[in-house]
Amino acid sequence: MFDNLSDRLEGAFKTFTGDNKITEINVASSLKEIRRALVGADVNYKIAKEFTENVKAKALGTENVLKAVKPGQLMVKIVQDELTELMGGQSVGINVKGSPGNPAVVLIAGLQGSGKTTFTGKLALHLKEKRKLKVLVTACDVYRPAAIDQLTVLAEQVGAGIYKEPDNKNPVEIALSAIGHAQDNKYDVVIVDTAGRLSVDEKMMQEIADVRDAISPNETLFVVDSMTGQDAVNTAKAFNDRINYDGVVLTKLDGDTRGGAALTVKYTVGKPIKFISTGEKLNTMDVFHPDRMAQRILGMGDVISFVERAEAQFDEEEAKRLEKKIKKNKFDFNDFLGQLNQLKKMGDIKSLLNMIPGMKKMMKDVDIDNSAFSKVEAIIQSMTPQERANPGLMSLSRKKRIARGCGQGMDDVNRFIKQFDQMAKMMHKMSNNPAMAGMGGSMKSRGRRR
Repeated sequence: MFDNLSDRLEGAFKTFTGDNKITEINVASSLKEIRRALVGADVNYKIAKEFTENVKAKALGTENVLKAVKPGQLMVKIVQDELTELMGGQSVGINVKGSPGNPAVVLIAGLQGSGKTTFTGKLALHLKEKRKLKVLVTACDVYRPAAIDQLTVLAEQVGAGIYKEPDNKNPVEIALSAIGHAQDNKYDVVIVDTAGRLSVDEKMMQEIADVRDAISPNETLFVVDSMTGQDAVNTAKAFNDRINYDGVVLTKLDGDTRGGAALTVKYTVGKPIKFISTGEKLNTMDVFHPDRMAQRILGMGDVISFVERAEAQFDEEEAKRLEKKIKKNKFDFNDFLGQLNQLKKMGDIKSLLNMIPGMKKMMKDVDIDNSAFSKVEAIIQSMTPQERANPGLMSLSRKKRIARGCGQGMDDVNRFIKQFDQMAKMMHKMSNNPAMAGMGGSMKSRGRRR
């Protein structure tokens, strides 16, 4: 996500290396590269030009301000602020507050193949886990083969209700019946998944407008495939002119995208980006924060989002149990596997690493795949319950049997067990360090305040 843009912006800031102040000359040189970087990311030239003019005005206006800050650092800060403003300035929430006896209604619209149905499942999970709401998803895509089946599977996976009428081809009737069903069964939110359409398809555009008028949704979200670049922005504008939606959802940000859609959709359409999606897994959706995205683009990471994902998986009782085991040097393979599963629940590993400052650059040429954990999981799952609970039992004959059972070589098994032993010893040593113990206490108290 934004890799090429990030690299080119980093190159633009090198203009200030060794300079002790900002001048019109070095600013002009840097802005030329920044403008090229934005246009290369599929940002409209007019917007890129306006962006760099704003940066220039602020940069030259700080000539005698913040003398302790290096020019390069100051330019990064100015560009960061401008990127944040370009993408909306601040996060905008979703309206899912219903009235007594009536659920809130969220209408999902978008192009064919934009990822609407998958996003519907992700949003249902988000509202269920983060907002503690009872959610009903509604299948109103009456055209795409297997669309109803896909939404049914997603609903089951996230624990949401599903309303469907497979034999009914009228999405307005289905949506209205779903709302009635939600009222009768005390659902808090109804999410209506509609058929994908083309902005030039007048019949389909009229259909989504009819659905919106019939159900009067609290929130209408337009789902955009970010890999379509500037075309996504143009389409978003066409849809907004027709149905006046409330916010945008950017999907497939983990793909080979140049980023122009994310940077300019708010500027062009005037509607905020509310969510971003970075993969197929149901936990790979985040609330969109313009300031955090600006930090990611500039290679600063996103520690706040990383911590939020970690805290979502935080179990205080489990943490206390593990702390006791580590102190007694009793951390075993079952504990390790449990922690591995918690990490996987946080989302795509590479996207998580990119949230850590400096890690994106370090891991640039390293291919990290979630399947990298499959070897470790296979090794542990090939152990007997007794072996998992007692790492010290590992004899040569046991290792050979485990290697055969998991389909790995002896070198792989030996390497993992050695690394596990080293890690367990290090954690035991750290747990008995007073400074680290104090840190653990503060983290637990933080968990209790949540």
